[in-house]
Amino acid sequence: MQNPIRGTLPLPVRRLLRKLGSDIGDARRRRRIRAATMAERALISRTTLHKVERGDPGVSMGTYATVLFVLGMEDGLAELADRSRDGLGLDLLEERLPQRVRVPAPPSRHGPGRD
Repeated sequence: MQNPIRGTLPLPVRRLLRKLGSDIGDARRRRRIRAATMAERALISRTTLHKVERGDPGVSMGTYATVLFVLGMEDGLAELADRSRDGLGLDLLEERLPQRVRVPAPPSRHGPGRD
């Protein structure tokens, strides 16, 4: 059965997911972990593991994260959308910086509105 999510994803996103899945499968094989063992450690079925390794977009992000955790590769997840790596967001924020900073006037000795 065709995954309904797949048809709605941009092609570059589908390619990234396929690469992620392939990289996960390669990492599992480099570690010489059998698919059944990996699925058991990640608390998922072998079918779901195969979907992960194909880059299926219908698999939850939590499942991908768990599989990466089991492989000892979860550190990169925290960096994915880290603000320090958001060049465009930082550029947009910098564009909105004021040209000059005004120092507020000191409060009046007589209180507000009593000059």
